Amino acid sequence: MREKKNSTIKLIALGGVGEMGKNMHLVEVDKDIFVVDAGLMFPEDEMLGIDIVIPDITYLTENSDRVKAIFLTHGHEDHIGALSYVLRQLNVPVYGTRLTLALAKAKLKEQEYSGLTNFIEINSDSMLELDSVDVSFFRTNHSIPDSVGICFHTSEGAIVHTGDFKFDQAATELYKADIGKMANIGDSGVLCLLSDSTEAEKPGYTTSEAIVAREMCDAFYNAPGRVIAASFASDLIGIQHIFDAAYESGRKIAVVGKSLERIYHIALDLGYLHVKEEIIIPISEIKDHADKEIVVLTTGSQGEPIEALQKMARQAHKQVNIEKGDTVLIAASPLKGSELFISKTVDMLFRAGANVISGKRMIHASSHGSQEELKFMINLMKPKLFIPVHGEYRMLKSHVKVAKSCGLTDQQIYIAEKGETVEIKDGKFQPGAKVPSGNILIDGSGVGDVGNIVLRDRKLLSEDGILIVVVTLTRRERKIVSGPEIISRGFVYVRESEKLMEDSEKLVREIVEKNISKDSFDWSSLKQDMRDGLNRSLYEKTKRRPMILPIIMEV
Repeated sequence: MREKKNSTIKLIALGGVGEMGKNMHLVEVDKDIFVVDAGLMFPEDEMLGIDIVIPDITYLTENSDRVKAIFLTHGHEDHIGALSYVLRQLNVPVYGTRLTLALAKAKLKEQEYSGLTNFIEINSDSMLELDSVDVSFFRTNHSIPDSVGICFHTSEGAIVHTGDFKFDQAATELYKADIGKMANIGDSGVLCLLSDSTEAEKPGYTTSEAIVAREMCDAFYNAPGRVIAASFASDLIGIQHIFDAAYESGRKIAVVGKSLERIYHIALDLGYLHVKEEIIIPISEIKDHADKEIVVLTTGSQGEPIEALQKMARQAHKQVNIEKGDTVLIAASPLKGSELFISKTVDMLFRAGANVISGKRMIHASSHGSQEELKFMINLMKPKLFIPVHGEYRMLKSHVKVAKSCGLTDQQIYIAEKGETVEIKDGKFQPGAKVPSGNILIDGSGVGDVGNIVLRDRKLLSEDGILIVVVTLTRRERKIVSGPEIISRGFVYVRESEKLMEDSEKLVREIVEKNISKDSFDWSSLKQDMRDGLNRSLYEKTKRRPMILPIIMEV
């Protein structure tokens, strides 16, 4: 606990609450703002054409002189993926562990960020003495090494952000959690705990990685032919299991997918992946070995490993395709909204003659703690106040129930909405004003130039198509020189709807002639009349509402 008195302590979530991904929390002590994580979120189904989603950082840019640092808890994209977009607007130092910073720098390069940033490497023993707070760290157990929780020491007690975590009792040295250090932090006095809620609905304990490793080995031993293993590129512990199982079962392993290469080489160079060199072969050499000796590892971010499997099942992959007798292991939990996509892929793989192992067999474990582990974290930290973070609203509510079972009361728990300022005063929560928050949509190189109206238009175009109506007029003589001509895309098949098109052209002609016969008329009201008239007529005949774009030319 710091001796220097802090006057105000505020907590603000700009992302990661009420949603999966886009994690970003602000810890505001006195005048200083500290940012924890800068994550992205993959687009939901209704976000047509959008590549990624990042948090709205208007509040940070408006208070840029007060932002002192960005702290990264670990190297997953939902925690570091928006960093380049934040650094384009804020010049602040970035703190993270060795692997996290290496992955963050690689991500910045991929997103073509060329600015100069002060990256400061920390480890779980680092202690930073800043103006308003001291900051310490503790190692957490997650599916990627070098994951840490962050502790902001104030005069009122510690603000602890757990990052993503679980407690695996069989974790290897690279993945072990600092349980002793967590207990010491709890004994020193924790004012508020912000804890990961991803698996708060799941009773018991998360499956141990030791069981996953054993199941993976069994699957490799029992596979009669080739093994095709799919994993997310940033799930380093899952990739390690695949390499270990290949070595144990005497198989060679070929890697497919560009996104793995970046993470794979960084982790290998830094000593976070242990791979026997003799088992790695290029994909071009798999035909030189018996099927029983081959593993093909395909990885990617977002849905890429599953997309690659689909191509293999359709015999459309450039490098390797599914053959009868292959065993496919999907060692990845489905992302939100991708369950249908995965089930279709599994169906296609079975049709192509493969045996698919996914979901029901323990070849993949969650990287987040279940209810008993969440209780353990609360009991270690003994917080006066508690805020569940990282999860959709139902997960946050489940975490509240878990916290209550550990003895915390309603007054000690607060579910914060995105953008809501939560002040801590005299050991109690005081909800404050809201700051700007929401989604910034990235489409190609455009940042935030696609809003709700554009998305609505895309949705309309995808559902009912578009009609373009072209008319050429002379204003002086008030006559139609050419047209109206109607061009349809995605609405009806024109050759089979000639009558509908003729009726529509006739209707437009009547509307135009009626307008230009008036003493005065303007283009905007003429266009609106064309839209309204066509809308009514087409809906009566087709029960569809295409987007209508009138184009009026004057000669």
